Amino acid sequence: MKNVVLLGSTGSIGTSTVKVVEDLPDRLRLVGLAAGGNRGLLLAQARRHRPEVLCLADPANAAELQAEVGPATPVYSGAEGLLKLATLPGADIVLIAIVGTAGLAPALAAIRAGKDIAIASKEILVMAGETVMREAREHGVRVLAVDSEHSAIFQCLDRQPAGAVRKLWLTASGGPFRDAKLWPKESFATITVERALKHPSWVMGRKITIDSATLFNKGLEMIEARWLFDVEMARVGVVVHRQSIVHSMVEFVDGSLLAQLSTPDMCLPIQYALTYPERVASDRVRTDFPKIGSLTFETPDPERFPALDLARQAGEVGGTLPAVLNAANEIAVEAFVNRKINFPEITETVRRTMAAHQVVSQPSLEQILAADAWARRAAAGGGGIINYKV
Repeated sequence: MKNVVLLGSTGSIGTSTVKVVEDLPDRLRLVGLAAGGNRGLLLAQARRHRPEVLCLADPANAAELQAEVGPATPVYSGAEGLLKLATLPGADIVLIAIVGTAGLAPALAAIRAGKDIAIASKEILVMAGETVMREAREHGVRVLAVDSEHSAIFQCLDRQPAGAVRKLWLTASGGPFRDAKLWPKESFATITVERALKHPSWVMGRKITIDSATLFNKGLEMIEARWLFDVEMARVGVVVHRQSIVHSMVEFVDGSLLAQLSTPDMCLPIQYALTYPERVASDRVRTDFPKIGSLTFETPDPERFPALDLARQAGEVGGTLPAVLNAANEIAVEAFVNRKINFPEITETVRRTMAAHQVVSQPSLEQILAADAWARRAAAGGGGIINYKV
């Protein structure tokens, strides 16, 4: 039996994780659950799975939940509560599905407490991949991928050393503007928020959908892959694969290519992370190749999607620059959604913020968080960004 702490239990990854646990009651047990503000769903999860501890972001909300579950199950709140769950003595693995920077401190705390971690939050490895992976090595724990792309690479590598890799290939759906004939670069300034939110394949949250439209999501995944698998950015590439059946590929130095394929379902990479190194039977995912028909691959256009080059630059420079890239993009996406800037200005805002940043090499956690805060002010400040200092 593997004891699981789940941070972010009421989001899409969190609810999929709960399904996986329910599929495997003899192998997995939820011992800690944390949510943002969805007290009702967290209460339902707690009554079904009877974890040892719970956590909500808001103290008042947590107090109400405490009254509902009774004194036998402690309910914590805020950042301190997340740290308590991340270091729960009985936990074997901590799955972090918290959006934004809030998952970084719990991830490091879990590692230092000797827990394996499974990461579904891009920000953790984008902002602090060097620190997280170094700490994991020092404490002898695993960092397991939950993103389908990184899970695919992990499965294809199968413990092969980084030196055996010629290139890691991340697949991208290409987003709603992947067709250059329908959406030439000159038309990007006319793209509306409503159109950008119409993904051709998926129904996702607002931020990730816009990131898919700009390909910033794939840029962030490139940086994640660089740290997860200990390769230089030059050995991480992106290919557009519209069918989203090939989740990613590894090209080895002898020319062999291994790919992981399946009908898309997040339960598969979640289950693999939680049960690793075992493969456990599941009927959730079935792949019908005759029905799929064909698989296609295209090179992404860097002129239309400059986010990939910005991410490559941030990953190559390292230090605090990836945190700046991530934070500036979050601010720019919010500005676009609120109709304060147009679609191409998302990327331009990130470019301008990165250019103004004074990079700190081998930063501490405090310096990473300071760079994140600086970038948010800078990106929101428009033309005055060069006045900000870390």
